[in-house]
Amino acid sequence: MSYLLLTAFVALAVVTGLLYVALRRQQRLFARTLARRGEENLEPEMVLTLKVRDPLVLAKRESRSARMVADRLPVMVTRMVYQQVQEELALELKERDIDVELQIEYR
Repeated sequence: MSYLLLTAFVALAVVTGLLYVALRRQQRLFARTLARRGEENLEPEMVLTLKVRDPLVLAKRESRSARMVADRLPVMVTRMVYQQVQEELALELKERDIDVELQIEYR
């Protein structure tokens, strides 16, 4: 019984050590990345995320051609919806003299 407890304790100690080493490596990588970017501020960058809840319904509602294509090519239509939303949002923000950087990220 004591051998089992000793084995469990050693295993937990090894796992804890490995996690500590991984944490230190991650912290060094983060510090190196910040130094490379030339930022002294450790505050994270704020990002606004926009998600169209149902892009196919939006495409079908707004475009006559999308009604025919959306069921056959949903990925392409979704991509086109996001591109159109990005263009319209950029135009609206430019009209209001708000300097933004818009990009579409695939996750």
